[in-house]
Amino acid sequence: IFFRTYKMLAPPTDRSPQVWVAGLCAALVGLTVGVSVGRATRAAPETSLFAQAATTTKPAVVWGAPSVARLPPQNLRPVHGVDSQLRVAPMQGHTAAQSTDGLVYVTPVSTTESSTAVYGILSAAVVVAGLLLRRARARDATLTSRRWAMAALTMPGGDIPKVVPIAAEASAAAPPTPEYTWKGAKLKPLAITIGVGLLFTLLPCPAGLNPKAWQLLAIFLSTITGIITGPLPLGAVALLALGVCMLTGTLTFAQAFSAMGSEIPWLIALAFFFARGFIKTGLGNRVAYQFVKMFGKTSLGLTYSLVLSEAVLAPAIPSVAARAGGIFLPLVKALSEACGSRVGDGTERKLGAYLCLTCFQTSVVSSAMFLTAMAANPLSAQLALAATGQSISWGLWAMAAIVPGIASLILIPLVVYVLAPPEIKSSPEAPEQAAKKLEEMGPVSVDQKIMSISLLTTVGLWIFGSSIGVGSVAAALVGLGALLVSGVLSWGECLKETVAWDTLTWFGALIAMAGQLNSMGLIKWFAASVTSLVGGMPITIAISILVLVYYYSHYFFASGAAHIGAMYAAFLAVAVSLGAPPLATALLLAFLSNLMGGLTHYGIGSAPPYFGTGYVELKEWWFVGAVCSVVNLAIWCGLGGAWWKILGLI
Repeated sequence: IFFRTYKMLAPPTDRSPQVWVAGLCAALVGLTVGVSVGRATRAAPETSLFAQAATTTKPAVVWGAPSVARLPPQNLRPVHGVDSQLRVAPMQGHTAAQSTDGLVYVTPVSTTESSTAVYGILSAAVVVAGLLLRRARARDATLTSRRWAMAALTMPGGDIPKVVPIAAEASAAAPPTPEYTWKGAKLKPLAITIGVGLLFTLLPCPAGLNPKAWQLLAIFLSTITGIITGPLPLGAVALLALGVCMLTGTLTFAQAFSAMGSEIPWLIALAFFFARGFIKTGLGNRVAYQFVKMFGKTSLGLTYSLVLSEAVLAPAIPSVAARAGGIFLPLVKALSEACGSRVGDGTERKLGAYLCLTCFQTSVVSSAMFLTAMAANPLSAQLALAATGQSISWGLWAMAAIVPGIASLILIPLVVYVLAPPEIKSSPEAPEQAAKKLEEMGPVSVDQKIMSISLLTTVGLWIFGSSIGVGSVAAALVGLGALLVSGVLSWGECLKETVAWDTLTWFGALIAMAGQLNSMGLIKWFAASVTSLVGGMPITIAISILVLVYYYSHYFFASGAAHIGAMYAAFLAVAVSLGAPPLATALLLAFLSNLMGGLTHYGIGSAPPYFGTGYVELKEWWFVGAVCSVVNLAIWCGLGGAWWKILGLI
């Protein structure tokens, strides 16, 4: 018996000595069990546990943590469930014992000294074996089997009852449940966003206003609050706002997503795709290094070169979104990355943030300088003709805007330089480094040539497309199609341009809500309320209030054209009725219709592309926009008024 048990338990020779000792102790356990069974059977065969079990089934011992001794029902009442402390209820005349290792024995009670001694030896051996086994397992991590047979007992004649393992070792204690962490929206900004909407919803609807318009205004203001506080990304906030509009019956599905049929959101998205190709092919870096080579000794010099280039192209490209997103945004990103300023690695303020803010704020100035620099400018001229009977030609517009426009183009970069100064201010060695980079890049590649041809074709269609019936989006699709067909860009890369799709979502949602506010009559009601307010005031104060209200009400608009269509004619008529000079007032409101786009990140077509780069945080964007609005108002109302007086417009 000893030899058979020891041979079964003996581990390989490369195991630790304690495993050998454990094997010996386990063999002794088997020997002791055999002696115990023999003595108990001879002493009281009619009550012997194993004798009774031999006629039914062979008992087994399960050891682990916890363990359950499985025996025939006539010998042991069933144990239901598994508990941290094993509870065994043997039949009368039997006792249950459990070792520190979880091994359970169910044995008949015997009063003989030999039986008591045998069970004492058995218990001690089990304890020693368990302790040694645990220590051996802790030290020997290479053990692959953790099951030990207890004994193979052969008795003369009859069946052979065995004690065999039927369960694996104890399972490790379950790790503590990690504390739940909220991964959803920021709760405080979310509460503020919802609170603003509920506040305006609970306020009574003003007399003469459509209740649906008031309800939509509450949702719109809540959306703007969510965009500012940021409980969720911009696209998510906008989609949820549209969902609330449809859920409350304020807008239908067609009204909520009406802006998806507008050109501006799609033109902005396509501009991001062009920027991707511009950078991927290396053409952006080539052009950027050329700019740095010529103007890159200082950040201001580099910035003014971009501002001047944009102003020169403005009268030829009537879409500010195409001009900013399709041409200058790729340059800004390429220049920033060439100077080590990238989004997400803490280097945004090296140069990228300053370039984005400056190019955006000056884009609204260049749009105001020429009649053809913004698509909605002709609408202003048409409304002015209807209200005053005086026409505004291309030359008159440019002549009236040239002096205040140049002043703004000079001062705005300096103002932004103070508000958001770039970390890279002076770099005398930059032109030399740019020249070396250009040499390393070698000749223009085939992909760069294709990209150049596609871009020039698109710009040409933007300039002359209106004469042949080609719109801005159609022109952009021609260029994008050439890039996709040639393999310069893949559709997968376009899909990965998440900023483009996010911008398309939130900008389209804002345009839709702002347009429906106008359709429901809220803007007309607002203009009428302002008109009645300033009717009896002195002309200087009244005109000042009209100008300020007209300018800063653009926080509620996502499009310059929408603002012009809703308020331009009404405010111009009120100002003229108060005694303001008709032509000068018409020009002033037309210029302000462009400049006010710099207030927000959604107020004009050039805002989403620059803001979407991620170089500037929302709070800083709005702060710089507010400060620049004061500067522009001072320049165009003060210096502009003096210039118009010289021109004889006042």
